[in-house]
Amino acid sequence: MRHRHDILTRITAMDPVADHLEIYRLTATYEFPWDMNQALSFALFRTYAVPSIGELLASTGEFTERVQKRYNDTGLILDAVLEHGPDSGTGRAAIRRMNQMHRSYDISNDDMRYVLCTFVITPIRWMAAYAWRPMSGVEKIASAEYYQALGKRMGIKDIPDTWQEFARVHDAYEAEHFAYSEGGRAVADATLALLGTFPPHDRLPASVVRQTSFALMDDALLAAFRYPKPNPVLAAATRAGLRARGRALRFAAPREEPFHARQLPTIRSYPNGYDVSALGTFPTGCPVPH
Repeated sequence: MRHRHDILTRITAMDPVADHLEIYRLTATYEFPWDMNQALSFALFRTYAVPSIGELLASTGEFTERVQKRYNDTGLILDAVLEHGPDSGTGRAAIRRMNQMHRSYDISNDDMRYVLCTFVITPIRWMAAYAWRPMSGVEKIASAEYYQALGKRMGIKDIPDTWQEFARVHDAYEAEHFAYSEGGRAVADATLALLGTFPPHDRLPASVVRQTSFALMDDALLAAFRYPKPNPVLAAATRAGLRARGRALRFAAPREEPFHARQLPTIRSYPNGYDVSALGTFPTGCPVPH
């Protein structure tokens, strides 16, 4: 009979540095697949509150006019690296696509490093708040190692050495750079509108979806987007519902098969499949696959 902590037992027996890829796969696709998707989506959402990032994304039109496709492409590219490994043909193609897109724009190393930090820190904090258990020390170290390795392949410099340093860089950057921008607000609004089309939110009024989304945002993030503070009763109910879900999952059996982002019902742009090398945007200078 399988027990709830069987996979965690496997994880804690591994070396978080040497085995970081396998540990992160188990964490993301077996232990917390739904939560990891929520956390990484929220991590990207946070970055829009940095004006240099929000304005750039708004200027491309991709995150306001084609937000479903951009949501899908981002998830599928990151998913390809995790599922196949960064050294596989598919993983290299995914990283090459990211680098081609990023290098087509004037993006500072500091902004790139901050986005990388959100991928490490937001899931750690989300799991602690809402998942069926917090991430273990081994998982936190492996997550930092995974994104260090990915960041190096993306050419990012001065990457933090530990998950604690990722947190310090993350928090300091937000404290210094979070501010309102019209572009950031536009991208945030488009993202919340997309969220309202996903089950079960599509059955709720748009105003309720926005309020429940606001409930998960801290005061600094709300202020940066000039969003109102949520209704306190609805906010408490939203957070309590997520915590209740987490507690209920403590009694579930461990997953026997991985669940990848490409399997999510919210990935809707490619019903007939996709080629990783054709995902994303192709600004001037990017080679278009044939």
